[in-house]
Amino acid sequence: MLLHCCTDTILCLRLSSSYSGLEESRLSPMPKRAKPTYLAMDKENQIIGYVVPIFRGSQEYASGFSDTEEARVKESAGYMARRNLFTSGLEMERTEQTSRKVSMRESAERISLSKRIYENEEHHKRMNKDSLMHAPEFVIKPRSHTVWEKQCVRLHCTVSGWPDPRVVWYKNNVTIDPMAHPGKYKLESSYNVHSLEINRCDFDDTAQYRVSAMNSKGELSSFASIVVKRFKGEVEEALPMPRHGLISEYGITFDTHIVDGFGVSFGREGETMSLGATVIISPNLARYQPEVQWYRDDVLLQPSKWCHMHWSGDKATLTLTHLNKEDEGLYTLRITTKSKYETYSAYVFVRDADAEVEGAPGAPLDVKCQDANKDYVIVTWKQPAVDGGSSILGYFVDRCEVGTTHWSQCNDTPIKFARFPVTGLVEGRSYTFRVRAVNKSGMSRPSRVSEVVAAMDPADRARMRGTSAPWTGQIIVTEEEPAEGVVPGKPKELEVTEATKNYVVLSWKPPGERGHEGIMYYVEKCVSGTDSWQRVNTEIPVKSPRFALFDLAEGKAYSFRVRCCNSAGVGEPSEATEATTVGDKLDIPSAPGRVVPTRNTDTSVVVSWEASRDAKELVGYYIEASIVGSNKFEPCNNKPVKGTRFICHGLVTGESYVFRVKALNAAGLSECSQESEAIEVKAAIGGGIPHASPTPPYGISVLECVRDSMVLAWKQPTFIGGADITGYFVDYREVINGVPGTWHEANVKAVSDRAYRVSDLKENRKYQFQVRAANMAGVGIPSLPSGTFVCEEWTIAVPGPPHDLQVTEVRANTLVLLYKPPVYQGRDPVNGFYIDIKEADAEEEAWRGVNEKAVLTNYMKIKTLKEGETYVFRVRAQNKAGVGKASEPTEPVLAETKPGTTEIVVDVDDDGVISMNFACSNLTPDSKFVWSKNYEEITDDTRITVATSGGKSKATFNMLAEDDIGIYSCAVTHTDGACSSYTLSAEELKKLLELSHDHKFPIIPLKTELAVELQEKGRIRFWLQAEKISANGKIEYVFNDNSLSQGEKYKMNFNKDTGVIEMIMESLLPEDEGTFTFQLQDGKATNQSSLVLIGDVFKGLQKESAFMRKEWHRKQGPHFVEYLSYEVTPECCVILKCKVGNIKKETVALWYKDGREVKGDEKLTFTEGVLNLEIAQISKKDAGVYEIVLKDDRGQDTSTLNLTEQGFRDLMNEVFSNIANSSTALKIQSTDEGIRLYSFVSYYNEALQVTWHHKDSAIAFTDRIKSGVVGEQLWLQITEPTEKDKGKYAIEFHDGKGGLKRTVELSGQAFDDAYAEFQRLKAAAIAERNRARVAGGLPDVVTIQELKALNLTCNISGEPLPEVVWLKNEREIVSDGHYVMKLEAGKYASFTITTVNTTDSGKYSILVKNKYGTESADFTLVVTEGKGDLGVTSYLTDADGNVIIGCKSRPTTPTERRKSVTGKKMQKRKGEGTAVHNNVCKKILSTKIF
Repeated sequence: MLLHCCTDTILCLRLSSSYSGLEESRLSPMPKRAKPTYLAMDKENQIIGYVVPIFRGSQEYASGFSDTEEARVKESAGYMARRNLFTSGLEMERTEQTSRKVSMRESAERISLSKRIYENEEHHKRMNKDSLMHAPEFVIKPRSHTVWEKQCVRLHCTVSGWPDPRVVWYKNNVTIDPMAHPGKYKLESSYNVHSLEINRCDFDDTAQYRVSAMNSKGELSSFASIVVKRFKGEVEEALPMPRHGLISEYGITFDTHIVDGFGVSFGREGETMSLGATVIISPNLARYQPEVQWYRDDVLLQPSKWCHMHWSGDKATLTLTHLNKEDEGLYTLRITTKSKYETYSAYVFVRDADAEVEGAPGAPLDVKCQDANKDYVIVTWKQPAVDGGSSILGYFVDRCEVGTTHWSQCNDTPIKFARFPVTGLVEGRSYTFRVRAVNKSGMSRPSRVSEVVAAMDPADRARMRGTSAPWTGQIIVTEEEPAEGVVPGKPKELEVTEATKNYVVLSWKPPGERGHEGIMYYVEKCVSGTDSWQRVNTEIPVKSPRFALFDLAEGKAYSFRVRCCNSAGVGEPSEATEATTVGDKLDIPSAPGRVVPTRNTDTSVVVSWEASRDAKELVGYYIEASIVGSNKFEPCNNKPVKGTRFICHGLVTGESYVFRVKALNAAGLSECSQESEAIEVKAAIGGGIPHASPTPPYGISVLECVRDSMVLAWKQPTFIGGADITGYFVDYREVINGVPGTWHEANVKAVSDRAYRVSDLKENRKYQFQVRAANMAGVGIPSLPSGTFVCEEWTIAVPGPPHDLQVTEVRANTLVLLYKPPVYQGRDPVNGFYIDIKEADAEEEAWRGVNEKAVLTNYMKIKTLKEGETYVFRVRAQNKAGVGKASEPTEPVLAETKPGTTEIVVDVDDDGVISMNFACSNLTPDSKFVWSKNYEEITDDTRITVATSGGKSKATFNMLAEDDIGIYSCAVTHTDGACSSYTLSAEELKKLLELSHDHKFPIIPLKTELAVELQEKGRIRFWLQAEKISANGKIEYVFNDNSLSQGEKYKMNFNKDTGVIEMIMESLLPEDEGTFTFQLQDGKATNQSSLVLIGDVFKGLQKESAFMRKEWHRKQGPHFVEYLSYEVTPECCVILKCKVGNIKKETVALWYKDGREVKGDEKLTFTEGVLNLEIAQISKKDAGVYEIVLKDDRGQDTSTLNLTEQGFRDLMNEVFSNIANSSTALKIQSTDEGIRLYSFVSYYNEALQVTWHHKDSAIAFTDRIKSGVVGEQLWLQITEPTEKDKGKYAIEFHDGKGGLKRTVELSGQAFDDAYAEFQRLKAAAIAERNRARVAGGLPDVVTIQELKALNLTCNISGEPLPEVVWLKNEREIVSDGHYVMKLEAGKYASFTITTVNTTDSGKYSILVKNKYGTESADFTLVVTEGKGDLGVTSYLTDADGNVIIGCKSRPTTPTERRKSVTGKKMQKRKGEGTAVHNNVCKKILSTKIF
C-alpha cells in the first residue's frame, strides 16, 4: 500500500510540475518544451519504475496524429488556452490536502474536461487547419563577409514558419555536405537559429552561399557572399591565428606508407613488449594526426593497464606492460586517413613463465565472469596448452574482494570442467577472480585476474548503468478508478539455458499482466516423476528473469517453474520445463582429423587440419610441434585458435618437424590427432602468407530498400588471407545532420553470401555501413565506411541491379560470367538479363551490349573476346516495365588461356559407365574440386557420384537420362582459376547413350563395311577392314545363306595385322547374282556386313569387269594411257597431247588432220610417254579432226580429237578466256586529241570479241569515239571529251562463258586530271606545230677564201610568220652593201656576204621567233687568204633545209647545233637523219670557183 501511495503522490506531483511552467510561457508564441522524463523515483531518489504520460494513447486516438505531428500542434492557441486553464487549478491543488481517492477522482475529472476541450480544438483546427500554418520567413537573413585567408567565418540566419522549415545550405547552388569535407563545414540548428561555419577559409571558399528554408506551405531562399583575401605581407598579430589541433583533410590526398614494421615476436609471461612501426604520410603537415588503431585478432584494442598506445607523429607504438597468454594473437596496426588506410600485421606469441614447481602445468587463461547475481557468479576460463608432462587433475578458483589483497580459494577439490559457480558472495560488493591448474607435480601460476564484477541483482545493475528504468515497476493509469492492486500473471517462455553437474541456469520472460508496480519471482523445482514442488528461493524473491540453481543431485532429473509476486500477492506458476538431468552434458571433443603441414618461410610452417567432428561449444585448438626423432612436443600456440589453419613460427631452418593438434572446450582437451608427415622447414616458392585474416571487402552498394530495412551487397576482399572466407559481418551507424553515430552490429552470426538485409532501420534516416570478412584465422578489419544511404522505400517500376558478379572459365577468346538476380524485383518479376562489356581502360561511353535478346539464366558464356585485351563486365535486369540499373562492374579480366589449362573429358568405360573427368596439376593442400550443374553446386548424389583422387576428379552419371541435360562445370578452389565446363545437350546425350550401349554390348568395330572393287584383269574383290580384332578372330563367308569355302572360284584371305578380310573372284557369272556376307566373331564380340549385288548393280559390275579384262589385253601392246586432249598455255598456244605406255624403240606415232598426215614433234622421245602437237596462233583454218596412231609389231592403238564446230568453239573460248585473264587493268591516258582508255593483253587474236561499255551500256562508235588495237593494246579514244563523257567505262572480253570485264571510273578527280592533261597536250601540240623553227641548210663550219662572195640559204617555218634575225658573234647584223639578208616566200632565208675578208671570220647565227617559240642555228666562218676572186660560193639546201654539196649520193644532213626556245626553257635539237650518215657527211666545206 505504501508503494501505491508513493507512486500516486509522485504521479500527481509530476502532473503538477508539468503544468507549472505554462504560466511563464503563456505569451511565448513558440516555446521550447523541455524533454520529458518518465522515470519514477522513491524517497531516496532510486528509480523504481516508469510513469506513462496520462491519456497519451487517448490523444493519439482522438487526434489521429503521430508523435511527430503532436509536436506541431503543441504550440497552437488552443493548447495555450488549455495550459492557462489548468494553471490556477494546479496552484490550488498544491495547498489542498485530500485523500488519495478524492485526489485521483478530481484529477480524472480535470483530465476528462481537458480531453473535451482538446477534441473541440481539434475540430476547429480541422475546419481551418491553415490558420496555424504559414510559409517560411527569414527573421534575420545571413550577411556577406570579406575575410582573410585561414580565418574562420560563420553565417547566421533566423527562420520562422509552421510546420518547422527544413533548412539546407548551398555553395554555388551545390548542396554542402559536411561528411564529404570533414572538419571543413559545421552546420548547427537551435531554436530556429541556423548557422554555417567554414573552417580555415581558402580561395576556393570565395563563392555565393544560399540558405533554403522549406516546409509544406512553400520555400524561401536567402543569399550571402564570402570573399577570401590573401595577406601579402607577414601575418599581423592582430589577425586570428590558425586553430591548433588536428589539420583538416579538406582538399588534400594523403599517401600513407608503413615502414620499419614489427615482425613476428616472442615473449614470456610477465615481460614487457613493445610493437612499433614508422609511418610516412605525405604530404607531411604539422599537427596532422591520422586515426591510429591497434587490433588483436581483429578486435579493436582500447588503452588499459595492460596495453599503452603512443603516437609520436611519425611512429606508432603499442606497449604490452605485463604479458599474459591472453595477449597472444595477430596484431594489426591500422593508419586511417580520409584518402585511404594502410595496415600492417604480425603475430605475437607468449610462452608460459617458468613454473614455480618443476613439472607444474601452465596457467589458465581468459578468466571471465558470467551470470553475475547478488550472491553468486559463474566463472569460466580456458585450459592451458602446457600440462607440465602429466595430465591436469583440475582447477582451483580464487576470489578477491575489491579493496583488499586477500585471495581466498572458492573450491576445496579441483574441478575439471572449465566453468564453476562461485557462491557465498556479499550483495553489493565487487570481486575479481583468478584460476590455477594443478597436476600431480604441483600448482601452476595463477591466471591473469578477471574484470571486476559486482554481486547484485541484474535488474539493479541495469538500473545503475543507465538512466532508463528497468522493465519492472511500470504503472499504467487509466480514466477508470484505479484498482487496489493486481496480482501478476504467469511468466512466459521458461527454459533451461545451461545445465551442468554443479548448477542449472533458468531464464524466462515477464508476464503481460503485472499490475502497476514492480514484480519479483519465486523459483520452484520438482524431482521428475513426483508432484512435490519445492520453492528454491524461499527467503528473498529475485528481481531478474534469470536464475541459477545449485545443490542439485547429480544424475537426477528435475522440472522447474516460476511464479511472479508483488504487493497484491503471488501469481500462478508458469508452465513447467521438461525434465532436465543434472550432469555435464558437454563431452570432450573428438581428436582433430588429418594434419597437413605446408612450407611457408625459413622459420615457419602452415599447418592445416580437419576439424573435430560433432564438437559442441568448441573453444579452439592447440598445435604442437616436434623435431623428428626427439619425441618431445612443444606448443606452437598458447592461446586457442578457432580455425583449422595456423602458421607455426619460431622453427629452426633446415630441421624436419612433425605436428599434431588438440581440440578443447569447457569439458577438457581432446586426444591428440595423428602426427603429420615430416616436413623440412624452408621457404616455399613465392614466399609465405602475409596475412592470416582477410583484407577488408569493398564496393558496398544497396540492392533494395524498404521502409525499415536495406539489402547491401559488397565485393570479396582482394586477399582472403590464405584460407576460405567463412562469412561476413555487417555494421551500421546512423548519420544525423552529417555527423555519424556509433557502429552497431547488424548480424551476430556470419553470413556466407555477399549480400545481407539490415533490418530494424528507421524510415527516412541516413545510414552508413561497413563489412568485415572472416576466415578460419579470424575476422578481418572492417572496410571503409560506405556512402551515406537513405532508408526509404523504393517505388520504381524497373528492377534493381544484379549483384555478386563472378568471372570463371577465362580463356583467350571466351569466359563465363555468373551473377545473381536483383533483390528488388520492381513492379513485375524479372524476365531477363542484359550483359554489357567494355575494355578496362575505355571511357564510360564505351559500354556495349553482348546480347541483343535478354537471357533468362543467371550465367552467360561470352565468346567475343580478343586475346590479350582486358575487359570489365556489368549486368542489367529487365521486367515488363523496362531495364533497370546496371550492376557494379567486375574487376578487370585479362582474356588469356593460362598455361596448364585443362578441360573436362567425357569418358565411357568398357562397362558402359559414363563419366566426366577433370585434372588439375596446381593443387594446394586446401584445394577442392567443386562440381556444378548449370553453375549451381551439385549436392544431391542421386544423379551423379563424385570421386576425387589426387589431382583428378571424376563425376559419374548414375543413370544418364534427359533430366541430366545441362551445363556441367568443375572448379578447383585455392588455385588460379582452374575450372572448365561441358555442355550436355540432347544430341550429346544421344551419342553418349549409343556409345554406352556399344560398350555394354560389344561389337567388333569396322573401319569399312563390306565393299566390292575391280582389280587387274577384271577380278572382283570383296573386302572389309575391322578396326580391332585379335588373332583368334574367326571369319565365315556366306552367299545367299550358303557358306563359301576356299577353292578355284573363291580365294579368301584374312590379314590379322591390318584387320583386312577379302574374297577374290576371277569373273562374275549370271549365277553369282545375290547377297554376299562376311560374319566376324572375336570372343563375345560379333559383327557382320553384307553387300547386295542384284539387278542393274550386278549387271553394271559384270560389264565393267568384262571391260577391264579387255583393257588389260589392250595394254599388252603400245597403248594410250591418256587419250588425246588439248591444253591452252598462258601464251595462248594450243598443245594437243596424249600419254602413251608400253612403248619401245620400234613404236611409231603418226599424226593426222582430217585424214591427212601432219608433221608432229621431231624430237619425240617415247621414254617420256607424252606426245605433243603445238599449234601457235590458232585460227579458223586450224579447225578439224585430229588423230594419232600408235603402232609396232605388237599392235596399234588410236586416239581421236574432234576440233570442229562446237569442239573448236570450246577451244577458242578457252583461248579467249586466257587472253581476258591476261588483260591489265583499264587505264586512262591523255593525248593531244582527247582521252584514251586502254588495256594490254599478252596475246591478241583477231577472232577475239570485245565490247566497250559506258555507264553499263554498249558504246556506239562514231568519229569522235573510236576503238582499236595496236599490237597487244586494246584502246578506246574519246576525241574532244565533254561532261557527257564522264562515267564508268568497261571493256568486256567474250569467252563463251561468263566473260570478263575490266572497268575504270572516268569521273570526278580522275576526269578533271585527264581533261586538264588533254588541254595541256593539245596546247603543246599546237605550239609545237606552229612555233618558229630553222629547217636546215647551214653547215657547222664554212671555209672560204678572201675576196670571195658567200651565200647561204636555209628553210624556216612557223605560224604566224617568224621574225628572222642574223647575228655575228652574238651581235645583230644590219643589212647593208656588205651583208645582204633576204626572206623569200616566207620560208627561204638567205645570207650573203658580197666580198669576204678576214674580218668576216667568226660565229654566225640565224634567230627565228614567233609567239610560240624561238629557234636558232649556228655556223662558223673561216676566211683564208685569197687567190683571186673566181666567183661566189653558194650553198643550196633541199626541201628540208639540208645543204647540198656536189655529191652524187643522197643528200645527207650534217649535224647541226640549233637552239629551240619555248617559254623560258631552251632545248637543243638535232636534225633528222641517221647519226651514222651524219657522221660520214659531216665535214668542213670549202668550195672554190674557177
